[in-house]
Amino acid sequence: MAEKKKEADKKPRAMLSRGLRRLNVVFMHMRMAAPFSSSVEDEVILQKIDTKGVITLNRPKALNALNLTMIRKIMPKMTEWENDPKMTMVLIKGVGDKAFCAGGDIRAVTEAGKVGDKLAQDFFKEEYILNNKIGTYHLPYVALIDGITMGGGVGLSVHGTFRVATEKTLFAMPETGIGLFPDVGGGYFLPRLGGKLGIYLALTGFRLKGRDVQKAGVATHFVQSNKLANLEQSLLKLENPMPQNIASVIQDFQQQSTDIPDNEFILAQHIDKINTLFNGATMEEIFKNLEEDGSEWASQQLAILKKMSPTSMKVTLRQLLEGESKSLQECLIMEYRLSQRCLEDKDFFEGVRAVLVDKDQNPKWKPSSLAGVTPQKVDWYFSPLPSERELVL
Repeated sequence: MAEKKKEADKKPRAMLSRGLRRLNVVFMHMRMAAPFSSSVEDEVILQKIDTKGVITLNRPKALNALNLTMIRKIMPKMTEWENDPKMTMVLIKGVGDKAFCAGGDIRAVTEAGKVGDKLAQDFFKEEYILNNKIGTYHLPYVALIDGITMGGGVGLSVHGTFRVATEKTLFAMPETGIGLFPDVGGGYFLPRLGGKLGIYLALTGFRLKGRDVQKAGVATHFVQSNKLANLEQSLLKLENPMPQNIASVIQDFQQQSTDIPDNEFILAQHIDKINTLFNGATMEEIFKNLEEDGSEWASQQLAILKKMSPTSMKVTLRQLLEGESKSLQECLIMEYRLSQRCLEDKDFFEGVRAVLVDKDQNPKWKPSSLAGVTPQKVDWYFSPLPSERELVL
């Protein structure tokens, strides 16, 4: 009888726990989607200055992380500016000295995904539509990526015409460490960095800083941070800026940025090994290459990869190999399928728990080894969604 009473007691508690989780997601969804809240209005500032549009990400305490509300404000305004024949340029920047945009609001997305809330679908879909808008924009688009630029921040910048890094810029795509994959068009831009550099950055989550962000090809220019305000003013003063005029102004500021040492690319001495050892059609092949090389550097990379989600690594490698020959639009459609499969699987939730929630840095991946991730499972990740759920660009 006592055992039955315990079981009976558990059911209301479990129902209460589920109910609270759903309520938490509803509140989170309201915060992310409510269009008229004054506090929300300030999360992104949209200004028209003469013939230029300026987008300012204004969540400094959250490292300017991108949420659904911000996306829903930026997208229509960019469309409006693009359709205005008087508009000549759009510039995007972040508030504060720590971050341009440290990523998307992944915790909110995973909380929504746990209880089947539509936010988990909407966030990725609308974010990727915005990424495509940036990548196909008819006006010159200048991103001042001063500070942390990861995940969603990469999507807001890397597909634009100009990306200006500073000594404070920190770029990384660390998604394999949270059971995700380098999305926001990572399948498109990473394979185009040259050699196997993009595959290396995607699998290991290696962090590039300062001038190295430009040397890798992620940024188009480098300007030291104390010159950014003057650079912005110079760009806004251009009367009828063509891409070549904008490039000339940024180039002038780059040439003046001599306070920051111009050292050799941090990965220069490893590029040959990256191009050789990360040149594999499968993760098993890359692991074998690293094991057989046996150098200290190769062993370090192997140790890093062994901490990542085996499923994410296999999905990411295929994503980038296929992305080499796909358009940006094809990559984003592919990545939307992957995002939804991540929400239907386990590793994404576990990775966010371990890295962002509990912060024990000890995720329990399922499967826990490359051998456990079957070709059939990887195929499932890339399989089409029901037609009504597919991303349409």
